[in-house]
Amino acid sequence: MRQFLLAPSIIAADFARLGEDTAKVLTAGADMVHFDVMDNHYVPNLTIGPLVLKSLRNYGISAPIDVHLMVKPVDSLIPEFAKAGSNFITFHVEASEHVDRTLQLIKANGCKAGIALNPATPLSCLEYLMDKIDIILLMSVNPGFSGQSFISASLNKLQKARNLIDKCGYNILLEVDGGIKVYNIGQVAAAGADILVSGSAIFDHINYKQVIAKMRCELKKVQILYNES
Repeated sequence: MRQFLLAPSIIAADFARLGEDTAKVLTAGADMVHFDVMDNHYVPNLTIGPLVLKSLRNYGISAPIDVHLMVKPVDSLIPEFAKAGSNFITFHVEASEHVDRTLQLIKANGCKAGIALNPATPLSCLEYLMDKIDIILLMSVNPGFSGQSFISASLNKLQKARNLIDKCGYNILLEVDGGIKVYNIGQVAAAGADILVSGSAIFDHINYKQVIAKMRCELKKVQILYNES
């Protein structure tokens, strides 16, 4: 049976109560934590670093933490995030001078490795990397800001990425990040996503459990159709 993982992006959480807010969204039914790192260099915003991740672990957050590095360069930060408690580390191909070396560095530090692709970054860059990656993260918005609208052309790219994974024979998760809400989460899942990242669509609601339940309902419909086909 096909499974979908819901990963709230804590960039949209209440930073004054980040530990509490993160615990609350996990209790409400989320599967993992999406941890967006921006450097005001590779992307036009500045967010959080490894000390914040370590603080979440110290607070008691035990769920998998998926670190999305929107920074350049990336290599110097990887050991720090691994040491702080990350499970997955994903970076953008444009941000590394030697992508293969960066992937090796992530795995050498005990984390699963992922490649993130911007909306205009072609899937062809994955051709010689499929045996080295655990996650492909497709951005369905331009990276740098929370609350953007889903780019509809991402659905076609998502379907192509799904086919690429299915044909390669490797165990790779397909993650989608950007503009995912209750009304379109089923469509994104049906196109091939395994991990669905959602930020403001969850954290802007008072009742996290309610909005996550609605998302799960939409995902269940896709799951039923998938298993019947």
